[in-house]
Amino acid sequence: MSESYRVVALPGEGIGPEVVEASVKVLQHLAKLEGFSLVVEYGSIGELAFNEEGKFFPLRTAQLCEGADGILFGAVATGGILELRRHFDFFINLRPVRPLAALLDKSSLQPHKIQGVDILFVRELVSGIYFGRSGRSEDEDGSYGYHTMKYYDWQIRRVARVALGKARSRRGLLTVVHKENALPQIPWCSLVREEAENFPDVIVESMLVDNSAMQLVRDPKQFDVILAGNLFGDILSDIGGALVGSLGLLPSASLNESGFGLYEAIHGTAPDIAGKGIANPLGTIGAVVMMLQQWGKTHAASSLVEAVERVLARGYRTVDLAPQGEEIVANAETLTELIVQELSELGD
Repeated sequence: MSESYRVVALPGEGIGPEVVEASVKVLQHLAKLEGFSLVVEYGSIGELAFNEEGKFFPLRTAQLCEGADGILFGAVATGGILELRRHFDFFINLRPVRPLAALLDKSSLQPHKIQGVDILFVRELVSGIYFGRSGRSEDEDGSYGYHTMKYYDWQIRRVARVALGKARSRRGLLTVVHKENALPQIPWCSLVREEAENFPDVIVESMLVDNSAMQLVRDPKQFDVILAGNLFGDILSDIGGALVGSLGLLPSASLNESGFGLYEAIHGTAPDIAGKGIANPLGTIGAVVMMLQQWGKTHAASSLVEAVERVLARGYRTVDLAPQGEEIVANAETLTELIVQELSELGD
């Protein structure tokens, strides 16, 4: 009896529908090749949901996602994603940064600086400044706005355990990014080190967030696993786009304690290119790889990675990768078809 999986696709807005469509096509083809059954259902989130139901993340969408094996997400510009993360307690955000061999020359750094880079960002995703009290008010000095960064110790400890576990299964180095010289009431470093007592084979180092940004562009090979809070993790992981050549290449997985997850590229809605068919679907396809890995479908995940690498090795590039010379410009649809063809050849 074949395994069966149900995926909820939430395309959102901007280029979200385009990259989700490409990823669903690839996933459906893989399911046929690998012999597992797949059901994909679609839900609304963001501006479309608000226009239809008056909420960016409506109850109907939440109920649709309940019991699914994964959520494939596109992008939203205004609202819905924070509510979705909080609803399912997706506190673990995994963002791998690994340059592709065929694209080393697309990095903002020289190829020798990034060849062999393998960084995993572990970002806390359901607390911090994005979820703290906020508002507008005024006093005798005038009008002002405020956002509150708040973390419970247990929230730091639980994501620290995840990051330590990831480091233990990789190269054994965890870098804790912080700003405790200015934010001393949120003691990331001491709390992580306490948790690290149960991971004696992991080396833990602390690094101020501003220094971390500099080190990522100076010597990215020094990093293995980077643990950061919501705000710092959001900003620092985007540097990964410059390292690999485009923000459109980077995937992410957001998981809760049970392993249920949301899978998406880390880019936004990109309204300036939405609807033109030129969006890079590789970040979202990379998120499909992470979803397959989470399901334990390692052969399918490896096949998809190899298919992408083969297409890129043949010289195909989306416009965000600045094709030049003998490189071939490919839109999202063409690139997706090429990946599907490679998967078929790998399966023969």
